[in-house]
Amino acid sequence: MEAKKIVVVDDDPKIRAMLMRSLTYAGYEVAAAEDGIQGWDVVMKEKPHVIILDIMLPGLDGYELCQRLKEVIDTPILMLTARDEVKDRVKGLDCGADDYLVKPFALEELLARVRVLLRRYRAKEEAVLEFKDLKVNMATRQVWRDKRPITLSAKEFDLLALFITHPRQVLTREKLMDTVWGLDFEGESNVLEVYIGYLRHKLEEAGETRLIHTVRGVGYVLKE
Repeated sequence: MEAKKIVVVDDDPKIRAMLMRSLTYAGYEVAAAEDGIQGWDVVMKEKPHVIILDIMLPGLDGYELCQRLKEVIDTPILMLTARDEVKDRVKGLDCGADDYLVKPFALEELLARVRVLLRRYRAKEEAVLEFKDLKVNMATRQVWRDKRPITLSAKEFDLLALFITHPRQVLTREKLMDTVWGLDFEGESNVLEVYIGYLRHKLEEAGETRLIHTVRGVGYVLKE
């Protein structure tokens, strides 16, 4: 089985070396960075399964790096800090951190938290459906074209979910309306066309190829 990859970002050489040694011994593939800028580059290159991130970093601190990373990837982040105040933990979680560990910590606890984050990551991966460069996480309701995150409304997501669970199948207007809006929908008759327009705009906003195609007189289909 392929070793899971972990990136450690910490400016303390002793802690960085200890974590690299311990995580490697535990069977993980480990890369490291000593500041926030380098941390961004290493994460983008390595595409790890978990990131261990210190808060107090030179150049780009852990809070800002965490926030920037979470805008483009969904990798679990375990934040390390010497600060044990509630406001600091809340700030870290608000930036997108998945877990928080205060220094000094027991190595056994850090390894246990890494295992929990890996289980969550695996569950999310298994919930991700893909079609060409489109990725839809059915559990977290997140959507990407390649690495570009796309924000959808609840109805837009429900509509896209129907397409990606029935790729290359022509879905009739009736099927789409009944599933997404319900049999008793009494709103505008062109609501489906409006939402298809919304979806196409968001999915093609960066110049990507069209995936949702019209089948005249029948409905729509998700295809190349």
